[in-house]
Amino acid sequence: MKTKEAVAFRILELCKQKDISINRLATISAVPPSTLKSIVYGVSKNPGIVTLKILCDGLDMTLEEFFAGAVFQQLDQEIE
Repeated sequence: MKTKEAVAFRILELCKQKDISINRLATISAVPPSTLKSIVYGVSKNPGIVTLKILCDGLDMTLEEFFAGAVFQQLDQEIE
C-alpha cells in the first residue's frame, strides 16, 4: 500500500469509528468537501500535512495519533 492510499484508508477508518460521514468531517474540519473527497478517492496525489492537521483538529486528535494507525506500519517503499 502506498502512503496516499494509507491516508485515505485512515480517514475512512476514523470516520467509521466516530460514526461520521466524509461530508460531516469536512464540515467540522472546515475543509472543502471536494478537497477531502479528492484525498479519500485517490485524486489527490499528495495530501498536504496542513490539510491533514486541520482534519485531525476536526477529529479531535493529534497528527501523531493519526499516523499511529496500523495501516502506516505496513507501507510500501515509495522510492524504487
